[in-house]
Amino acid sequence: MDSFDPFFPYSEYRPHQREMLTFAAQIARDGGIGMIDAPTGSGKSSVISALLAERRGRKIVIAVRTVSQLTTFVRELALVKKKRPDLKTVYLVGKKSICPLGGEGDIYRRCEGVKTFSTALMRERAERGALVPIKDPFIVQQIRKMDREHPLLCPYFIASRQFVPGESGGVKMIPSAQVRSKADRMLDDPVRPQELGGFSGDICPYELVLSAAKNADVVILNYHHLFDRVIREQLYANLNVEDQDVMLLIDEAHNCGDVIQSVESIALAQKDIEQATRELSGMRRLHKGAEAVQHVLPRLSEFMAGLANSSEPEDWFDPGIFDRAIVKGSLWKDMGDIVDELMGLAETIREKNQKSGEFRETAIERLTLFMYRLSQSANNPAYLTIYKRTDEGILLEVRNIDPSAPLTEICSTHACCILISGTLSPVDSFRRLYFNNASVATLALPNSFPKENRIICCANDITTAYSLRQSRENTEKIVQYITVFAALKKNRAIYFPSYQILESYASLASSHISRRKIYIEPRDAAGAGAALNEFLSLPAQGDSGIMFAVCGGKWSEGLDYRGEMLSGAMVVGLPLAPFTRVRKMVIEYFRHKYGDEGEFLCYTLPAINRALQALGRVLRTPEDRGVLVFAERRFLEKRVYSALPLWIRDEMIECDFTKFREVLGKWK
Repeated sequence: MDSFDPFFPYSEYRPHQREMLTFAAQIARDGGIGMIDAPTGSGKSSVISALLAERRGRKIVIAVRTVSQLTTFVRELALVKKKRPDLKTVYLVGKKSICPLGGEGDIYRRCEGVKTFSTALMRERAERGALVPIKDPFIVQQIRKMDREHPLLCPYFIASRQFVPGESGGVKMIPSAQVRSKADRMLDDPVRPQELGGFSGDICPYELVLSAAKNADVVILNYHHLFDRVIREQLYANLNVEDQDVMLLIDEAHNCGDVIQSVESIALAQKDIEQATRELSGMRRLHKGAEAVQHVLPRLSEFMAGLANSSEPEDWFDPGIFDRAIVKGSLWKDMGDIVDELMGLAETIREKNQKSGEFRETAIERLTLFMYRLSQSANNPAYLTIYKRTDEGILLEVRNIDPSAPLTEICSTHACCILISGTLSPVDSFRRLYFNNASVATLALPNSFPKENRIICCANDITTAYSLRQSRENTEKIVQYITVFAALKKNRAIYFPSYQILESYASLASSHISRRKIYIEPRDAAGAGAALNEFLSLPAQGDSGIMFAVCGGKWSEGLDYRGEMLSGAMVVGLPLAPFTRVRKMVIEYFRHKYGDEGEFLCYTLPAINRALQALGRVLRTPEDRGVLVFAERRFLEKRVYSALPLWIRDEMIECDFTKFREVLGKWK
């Protein structure tokens, strides 16, 4: 009997599932990092059983990217709890989705501000004997009088706190009786995310789940709780744990790189400079350095204006030239002094705004963070200083291009870390990309779904490669492939490398598609959700349609198209990122780091993953049937082909158009 059997909530194991859990249990037992590439249907969420078996009093943290992934683990742990009633689990979602307090500005800043004011008032009243703040008539009166659009107090937080005598005199603030009671109930009988607001009632939902998390065995949270250093450190302090006390499970790990790069990057727009100038105009009396900083901003605007003549959509700018342009003629000798002055100024503005109930991020604060990041990363090749041309002018950016250092630090400092995904293929390439030469164990599993329920084709006579974009013959043949594929019954999705290519082929192919509803993914998010829901609801109405979408777009990842919602997907082209001068610099960086493998890791591997993610929307259960089509001959090239999962390579049928039509004609 394996150690995880008592925690496994099902009557039997799926094919290769025991192998996966044995691997995870070994990592959990010995420590270290493990990566698991397991296709849909492998039962990846049950890896939690292996961690529970080896927990030994440590807390387990599961990091997920989307609400649907959170729900998957909530459901899995509920099944485990039936077998192990003593198991205590809770989830943490972002304050933005659960905060009941109204008002303007950034929700996290607003929360910090109103908690500070509320705590000061509660403590003052507690020292006068009002130990239950929400029952104090004076505090209740202050809550009623406050401006709801610019709150300085939070009644939900106040209801979540009470005071008791301190051990060495005075009073000590603790969670209220209501919070403690509901937290215990939540651990005994988990509350679904959509029910949290109603369950919380008059107390703060975030304080409630945070209180429950302190006593939980397993905590589910979103990526930003983990990957943002400030948020993680604050959270772990609230939970009274250190990194080495936490066993970490990261779901959908193919997204880690993009999320960390987003967290580690920052941009500054011309409108930020203009707003900073306005903010400084009233600060001269409050901060002696305000006038000197105000003289620096025109130089920053001049620098950005000088970049506007570039014909490139985005390009690199020299941080050394930037420094000299900003420092020259100022009162400071180097950029470090300017950053120090900005930090003091930003803090003064922040304190002033908090006192008046203004919780928006100021332009000065954004400018300060940008200048600080730029100064810190100027000599770090994992960051690039970029400018981009936008409709609103030039945008400056400090961009992280290599997430391996922060990801390695996070994963290696925890008691253990297991990364799981259905598209970590080839897993050894992701290991190199994410962890460089660190010691990481890997496991790749085959597809356990019935082969007879799927057919996989790859076209050998079409491409969206730039060299043939203008070829009429190639274009017409792609339209023919799309037309034949769209003629199949049931819902079908066709994915493209970009919106431009999507719109071009949607226009060309639509007239050849008869008696089918066509849905085209919009560039703007507005209305995209409603259109997608309408498309997915067609089969239930006895109808079907064709969806044109973008690989890596709003309709291609993190969505679960079960049953007949989607019965086939085609990827037209290899969805490589646009080859700009910045992209060339990124490739050069990775070539220097990894040699010949560098370009594949940073450029081709993400494109393959986007294609696999899109095709992966089709087969979500063992009963699902579907057609998967790689409509691009580059998938047959040795380097790209060898990166595809083994089960796809084994089953892939190489086709020209004639054979493609024959193969699909036989599919029932």
